[in-house]
Amino acid sequence: MTPGERAELERTARAGSERADRAARAKALLAVADGARFTDAARAAGRRSGDAVAQLVARFNREGVGALDPRHGGGATVQYGLAERERILREFRRPPDRERDGTATWSLTTLQRALHRAPDGLPGVSTWTILATLWEAGYAWQASRTWCQTGTVVRRRKAGPVEVTDPDAAPKKS
Repeated sequence: MTPGERAELERTARAGSERADRAARAKALLAVADGARFTDAARAAGRRSGDAVAQLVARFNREGVGALDPRHGGGATVQYGLAERERILREFRRPPDRERDGTATWSLTTLQRALHRAPDGLPGVSTWTILATLWEAGYAWQASRTWCQTGTVVRRRKAGPVEVTDPDAAPKKS
């Protein structure tokens, strides 16, 4: 352990504003560095498993101070990254062709069908993934069964239809 790494671990272990799991990992690593056994280091950090401390030490030896950061905690891996989400949005923004797509407005299933059939599409994408992508992009399902940008509405005026945007749409959404 280098002096810089030790200083960073001591700072993290003492910081009251630090995440509790990071502070506990730092305390366990400092205890091992001071000569404590893995089980004693686990107890000093408020943990029970000496094996987990052994794995943490091995990870620290590989990664350095980055071993304090939490990793993926389980669950399914992300299948659709940024490029796939952009592909979903590109297909969504394209107006549907009545002949080819069989619809005048997109629904989740018609959009899914179009993505499955497209040569550069996503053959296994689910409607849930499409829905989550559209929500993330700021779209919401409206009563008229069309997807609209959240906070944007077309109002009828004497001079004709006008698009009105709510400047507080983002704060209201959360």
